[in-house]
Amino acid sequence: MSIDWAFRFNYTPVDYRVYTKGARVWVRDPDEVWIGGTLTKDYKPGGNIEVELEEDGLEKTLKIKSKDDMPPLRNPEILIGENDLTSLSYLHEPAVLYNLNVRFIQNNAIYTYCGIVLVAINPYEQLPLYGEDVINAYHGQDMAGMDPHIFAVAEEAFKQLTRFEQDQSIIVSGESGAGKTVSAKYAMRYFATVGGSYEETQVEKKVLASNPIMESIGNAKTTRNDNSSRFGKYVEISFNKSHHIIGAHMRTYLLEKSRVVFQASEERNYHIFYQLCASTDLPEFKELQLGDPDAFFFTNQGEAPEVVGINDRQQLEDTRDAFQLVGISEETQMSIFRVVAAVLHFGNVEVKPERGDNSSIEKENENIGILCKLLGIDESQMRKWLVNRKIVTVREVLTKPLPYQHALNGRDALAKHIYAQLFKWIVKQVNKALVPTIKAQNFIGVLDIYGFEMFDINSFEQFCINYANEKLQQQFTQHVFKLEQEEYIREKIEWNMIDFYDNQPCIDLIENKLGILDLLDEECMVPKGNDDNWCQKLYSQHVKKSKHFSKPRTSNNSFVVHHFADKVEYTAEGFVEKNRDNVNDEHLNILRASQYEFVAELFRDKNAKVQDPKKAVVKPMAAAVRTQKQFKKSVGSQDKKSSKEMKKSVGSQFRDSLKILMSKLNSTTPHYVRCIKPNDCKEPFSYEPKRAVEQLRACGVLETIRISAAGFPSRWTYPEFFSRYRVLMLKKEINKSNMRGTAEKILNRLITDPDKYQFGKTKIFFRAGQVAYMEKLRADLLKAACIRMQKTVRGYLQRKRYNRMKAAAIVLQKHVRAMNARRLTRFMRRTRAAIRLQKVWRRYHQRKAYLHIRRAIITIQAFTRGTFGRRYYKEVLRQARATTIQRYTRGWLARRSYQKTRKSIILLQCCTRRMYAKKELKRLKIEAKSVEHFKKLNRGMENKIIELQQKLNQQVKISSQNKEKEEVISKLETKVKEMETREVEMDVLQKKTVVIEDELTKIKRELEETRAERDKLILDMKAAQEQYQQEKDVLEAESDKLRKDVLEKENLLKEQDEKLEGEIKRQVEVGMAELKKELDDERYNHQKLVQDYSRLEQRKQNLEDEIKTLEVQPMERHVVMDAKEGSESGYGTLSTTESEDAESVATEIAEQGQEKASMDMSIFLKLQRRLKDLEKDKKQLEQDLEKKDNVSKGRSDSLENELHNTNLQIQRLREENTKLKGEVDMYKESLEKATKGDTTQAIKVYNQQIEVLNLENEKHRDEIIRLKSEHLTKQHKNSTEVEDAGTNTDRQLYIDQAAEDLNQDGDLEMAYQSLKMTNHLITALSASQSSLHETVHKYGDLAGTQNELLIQKLILEKELQAQTKNHEHEVKQLKEELKKVMKDNNRQQEIIGENLKLKPEDRVNAIAQHEITRLTTENMDLMEQNEYLEKNVKKLKKQLKAAHKKLTSVGELAPSITPTTDSPVALLPNHHEGTPNHGPAVRHKERDLMGIIEYSPDDEPRLIKSIILDFRPKMNDGYLPGLPAYIIFMCIRHADYTNNDQKIKTLLTGVINSIKKTVKKHFEEFEYVSFWLTNTCRLLHNLKQYSGEENFSAQNSDFQNEHCLRNFDLSEYRRVMNDLAVHIYQMLVRIIENQVQQMIVPAMLESDSAGLTANKPTGMRGRSSSSVNNPQQEMRNVSIESIIKQLSIYLAVMNSHGVDPQLIRQVMKQTFYLVTSTTINNLLLRKEMCHWSKGVQIRYNLSELEEWLRTNNMFDQGMENILEPLVQIAQLLQVKKRTDDDVKLICDTCSMLTTTQIVKILSLYTPDEYESRTEMSFIRKVQHRLKNRSDMKREAQLLIDSRHQIPVTFPYNPSSVLLNEIQIPATFNINYVQCI
Repeated sequence: MSIDWAFRFNYTPVDYRVYTKGARVWVRDPDEVWIGGTLTKDYKPGGNIEVELEEDGLEKTLKIKSKDDMPPLRNPEILIGENDLTSLSYLHEPAVLYNLNVRFIQNNAIYTYCGIVLVAINPYEQLPLYGEDVINAYHGQDMAGMDPHIFAVAEEAFKQLTRFEQDQSIIVSGESGAGKTVSAKYAMRYFATVGGSYEETQVEKKVLASNPIMESIGNAKTTRNDNSSRFGKYVEISFNKSHHIIGAHMRTYLLEKSRVVFQASEERNYHIFYQLCASTDLPEFKELQLGDPDAFFFTNQGEAPEVVGINDRQQLEDTRDAFQLVGISEETQMSIFRVVAAVLHFGNVEVKPERGDNSSIEKENENIGILCKLLGIDESQMRKWLVNRKIVTVREVLTKPLPYQHALNGRDALAKHIYAQLFKWIVKQVNKALVPTIKAQNFIGVLDIYGFEMFDINSFEQFCINYANEKLQQQFTQHVFKLEQEEYIREKIEWNMIDFYDNQPCIDLIENKLGILDLLDEECMVPKGNDDNWCQKLYSQHVKKSKHFSKPRTSNNSFVVHHFADKVEYTAEGFVEKNRDNVNDEHLNILRASQYEFVAELFRDKNAKVQDPKKAVVKPMAAAVRTQKQFKKSVGSQDKKSSKEMKKSVGSQFRDSLKILMSKLNSTTPHYVRCIKPNDCKEPFSYEPKRAVEQLRACGVLETIRISAAGFPSRWTYPEFFSRYRVLMLKKEINKSNMRGTAEKILNRLITDPDKYQFGKTKIFFRAGQVAYMEKLRADLLKAACIRMQKTVRGYLQRKRYNRMKAAAIVLQKHVRAMNARRLTRFMRRTRAAIRLQKVWRRYHQRKAYLHIRRAIITIQAFTRGTFGRRYYKEVLRQARATTIQRYTRGWLARRSYQKTRKSIILLQCCTRRMYAKKELKRLKIEAKSVEHFKKLNRGMENKIIELQQKLNQQVKISSQNKEKEEVISKLETKVKEMETREVEMDVLQKKTVVIEDELTKIKRELEETRAERDKLILDMKAAQEQYQQEKDVLEAESDKLRKDVLEKENLLKEQDEKLEGEIKRQVEVGMAELKKELDDERYNHQKLVQDYSRLEQRKQNLEDEIKTLEVQPMERHVVMDAKEGSESGYGTLSTTESEDAESVATEIAEQGQEKASMDMSIFLKLQRRLKDLEKDKKQLEQDLEKKDNVSKGRSDSLENELHNTNLQIQRLREENTKLKGEVDMYKESLEKATKGDTTQAIKVYNQQIEVLNLENEKHRDEIIRLKSEHLTKQHKNSTEVEDAGTNTDRQLYIDQAAEDLNQDGDLEMAYQSLKMTNHLITALSASQSSLHETVHKYGDLAGTQNELLIQKLILEKELQAQTKNHEHEVKQLKEELKKVMKDNNRQQEIIGENLKLKPEDRVNAIAQHEITRLTTENMDLMEQNEYLEKNVKKLKKQLKAAHKKLTSVGELAPSITPTTDSPVALLPNHHEGTPNHGPAVRHKERDLMGIIEYSPDDEPRLIKSIILDFRPKMNDGYLPGLPAYIIFMCIRHADYTNNDQKIKTLLTGVINSIKKTVKKHFEEFEYVSFWLTNTCRLLHNLKQYSGEENFSAQNSDFQNEHCLRNFDLSEYRRVMNDLAVHIYQMLVRIIENQVQQMIVPAMLESDSAGLTANKPTGMRGRSSSSVNNPQQEMRNVSIESIIKQLSIYLAVMNSHGVDPQLIRQVMKQTFYLVTSTTINNLLLRKEMCHWSKGVQIRYNLSELEEWLRTNNMFDQGMENILEPLVQIAQLLQVKKRTDDDVKLICDTCSMLTTTQIVKILSLYTPDEYESRTEMSFIRKVQHRLKNRSDMKREAQLLIDSRHQIPVTFPYNPSSVLLNEIQIPATFNINYVQCI
């Protein structure tokens, strides 16, 4: 029975009992559709309803005439924001609108369930809901347990596919701009992610790449959507048995071809046109001759060439990449773009009207020439047939000119047909690329199809769209009804047939015989059929006969169809023409004859059979001439055949394809997605109720609500009902063991009508509104109970307060009175005491003041007296000192005056006496010259004679006296002789003084010469340094230049190599392509010839027709006929693809023949051989290039290193020079001190300096000896390694390398230079020390200066010589290296130049010959070096034997000394143990074990199998943890002990591979993986502990250090073992995650371990059909104790195996990270989990986990940080959410949560019973406050990546176990090994 429900809004039965005062109802509103109100008084039947509106507080009276006029009731607060609309108690239109509004606006939730339908509201904003983390969160989850999401629907489809092996389909519908395409894309992305392998395969990429292709050619901008799909598509994604994507197939429906030639205002054509116009500047698009979109008629009609946010140029790049990915080559892409460009140029072909109802095309129009060139067709024919048509009669063929409008329509029809054929071809190619390579097991179909459309003017397109929606709605209604009835049958309840709207009559009206489509096809077949005639037929056939059809009152050219969604008026104009879709045959023939194969293929008749030219019989030319009669017959037969084939119209094609689609959907399990457009302004999160309710009616959501409301929409399990409504039960009704019986009793008592509920097997089914009634009863009972409790508690509290106040008053009176008495007594006592205290205090105070003043006065007096005394003393002292100063001054002045006066007098006397003497001398000279003077002389002679006589007498007297005096004279003579000797001595001294003065002069001269020489040396040194610096700069410049040249040549070489490699690769590819092309040409030749033959045949036919036309031209009659007559092909402006059959290619080999097949096979074999040769040549060239690059790079690096070392040496010499100069300065200071007389101190200083130099000399000698010994030891060790390993090593290269290693930092040369300088300095000081001691007393200054100059001279000479020598050596080395580099570069350039001149084959041969020659030379050198090393090895062996014999003989001579393991002698092998000893017997101590296990190489596989492959972890119980690792390491020690590198390689390789094999075999067994993780880590630690490296062996004992490896460095194997340990660790973590992950959500969120009852059950209504027999139902009993128990098991196993504690911490840290992330992700995606009780539950579970961690000593800061986000979520759920302080508290507390997570939880938060809902203003405040966070990318993250792996580290953990103390158990079954 069909009913008219479109305008009904309340599907819930009316119950007058609930319309009481305070009841909340919905009231109609013209703007908001529905607004809320509250009843102001109880309603009585027959009266009116008084309602107070919530929006403005006004009162409104509602007139009630029947039950249908009753206002709908509002749902309880507990149900507001439900994620399933069918879970609402009151099911009606306002409840659905309001619930969607709350979820969309307040909670920002765009998805909501409506039974099996997912309602998706377009947010017009990018949301973080579609990342890979969200896909992982939904994958594997139950649909009912997660928040609504497109991924939940996709997961449900994928789960049913994998579980039931049944095909699925997802039907996405909605009007334009609602988000259908995006939803379909996300669904396909989900399947590509979960249906692929861990890495995205090529098939999945192709599936996703089809989206940009189809969007480019099938999407356009409309007024409602910027990226609207203008076609419907159904994509089948195929899966194999492993449920992996293997391919896909696409079907398209109703391409809007009319958009190609017409667009409304503010709309665009298809995106591909604008993408090509935006990329017209690309060189490959020059031939298209495109430009701005406004220049083309087909793209400028909408006047909106650009879309905000869309880059057409970038979109074209994405389209081309997608084309490439699906296998469409660049050449084919250009063919596609040429066709698209030709369509654009078609729009600019202007048709002009002519006289006589004719039309023409101007010759100046360039566009027609361009499009003909792009399509490869004849321009003249296209010009002719665009404005003419051919009419074939019985006797003749006529050419009739077309009227202007008909010619214009023909042009547009041809453009639409070209684009439609191109669209079909691209879809076909995409399907070819996506075709599965193997048979598909199942598929999931995604249908993206338009929703119900109703515009002001509705035409043929809207009719077809609404017809498709009628069919889909019928299928949807039947499926919903089916599921509803199945639920009732499964629960075995009594039910009546649900009345639902059946739109089959409307479908019959459209598609039945004499229906709308049938009459339309009939009218199309009538030669003069038109829209008016067709419309009149509809009126006569259906008006008043079908209630779904009506005629408008004001129009005779339109009709109304009553669809399921609404009445739609269609305008009949254009229906007939669009259904025909006329395309001129001449146009198609021209296109089929195109010179481009691509264009001809687009329009070739697929049903026409092409004759094989090989099988055709060649007839003579005369046979081809046909008579007129034969020609007429053939033309007639062709016309009859074409008319028979072209009967199918667009409507018929669409009807057939729709039937195929419906049969396909009916064979699958459908899943529905209904997309809703919230507003027409494209504003984000803006909700218009009017637009929403229209779409909800149109898409069938309200029909789902109505069907649900007609049955039993509310469903509760018995435990949930018992838990929720226990308060309504009487004590006698409660029976926990029989909850169904209890429920029956309470419902029979509370609900009198038994039809309001039904009891199923597991659930109670309620009619609509009954849950709300039960909630009202429960709320009333709880309210009454609360009032009674409040009354009792308040009375008790008031009485208790009164009694307490009374008792308190009595006590207060008693205590106050006592207190007053005590206060009086205390006052009196205090008064008396105060008087006494005052007396004493005053006395004390006065006395203290007096004493203080007295002490102050005495102090002042003392200071005053002292001050005066000191002043007097200072005055007296000053006067005495002044007197003394005056005395000394006056005496000094008097003495100075006396001395001055005395000197003046003496000077005056001298001057006077000199004057008188001069005068007397002058007078005497004058007198001597006069006669009188002589007279006086003669007169004097007489007197003298007298006097002489007198004297003689006196002399006689005196002679006696003289004798006496002779004795005295003799004595005096002796004294004179003594004086003469003294004079001689004085002369000698004078001579010595002269000699000394000469020596002094000589020394001064030498000093000056030395100074000059020093200055000269300094100048020479400066000049040398400057010259050295200049030469260095020149050399550096040359080096830089050469380095640049080298780099340039290297770059040139690389470029040439790359060019060479590219050339070779290109030649290889060209060769391959040529061979492949030849093969393809040979195979494709037949088909191509057939197609060419067909095309030429078509051209021949066109030319023959043209000739016939010209022949009958004189007889042609221009008859005026109806333009609609004649034979035309094609129908409709809408295209549709029928189900394509796969084309068979199996006959190709048979057609080619056996001979051709054998030829192809030989070509294929040659091609394979050639490919192998080319690959070998390519690999050889790559190796050669790598070698050359390494050689050139090494030489350039060595040159740079030598320059760097030279600079370092020069720097060190300068520092040494500075140091020596400082010492010379110190010597100068000591000499200066010596000149002042302190000679002993100078001698001490020099002695100290000599001692210091000697010490330095000894240090340098010791350093040189140590370096030499290390060098010899290293050389000997390396030679020994060479001897034992048997490898061929170049001795000279080794020695050079060792010398370079020894002198890597210049230490050896520096030590030698400093030692040499020290010796010179000591020699100079020793040579000058004797002269220094002799001379320092006499000529201290000169000797010091001389010694200083000598030292400086020596130092400067040595420095200059050393620097010069080093400089010459460095320059020589650099020049040699540069010559080598230049020589190598020249040689390489010559080789490259010669190679480039050769042919590719000769080049390969030349390179191979060159490499053979070079390798031969190197092999000869290596052989010579090998012979030399073998001789050296033999010599060293002889020396070793001789040394061993000596040591042995020493041991025999000292028998009391027994070698122990600590001595080096004990480590030597005993080669003579087997020889008889005839000497005396020697007792040895019992030999200790060495911690080595000896085994034979043949036993190695047995050993590995025993301790690894066949080893079970239980075999190690009770023994040392990691014992297999110790055994393996002891075997490694044996290989090291015997110095067998091959043995150690095979052992370690076998161990690693065997461990990998074992853990791979037992990858799901935790015990095995944990055991081998322990052993792998232990083996890794042993390799480190006994490697001999200092950082690892520092914690070893001396005995353990003796067990270190001696001959091998196993660092590379340590890295391999570390990688293996990481791999095993990840396997271990994966095992834990797989077992724990399914327990996390039930334990952390769903279990009630804390004893709290949730505010409502987890699910009101079962939504997933796959939830039946769901394994997740078994997890309901899982609690937090289950997780702790499982973790304890893991911990016990790891502890028993001896896993490192730090590694256990890391495992548990990763596990708890998984617990935190999974819990948070599920909580964020489940609304029912966000409430206060759940926060308490989470906190309780966390406390249990933390207690377990503390018990096992694993709770640290890192673990606390991992659990912190979960703690903060629990706090967020429990904190108040009202005031600004709460906002601050939330923002400060939730620091580990992102802004998106906080807002999401607040939006999902569900209040408890009497808690008010969180206001949006509060959420906005929190969101505004959180905007200040810095990391915006992190803050936008919603979910936590649960797959994140915390980086693992293996801390070094050395073992204290001694290897020689390890015992091998017999249970290991390795008796074939021996401990030594």
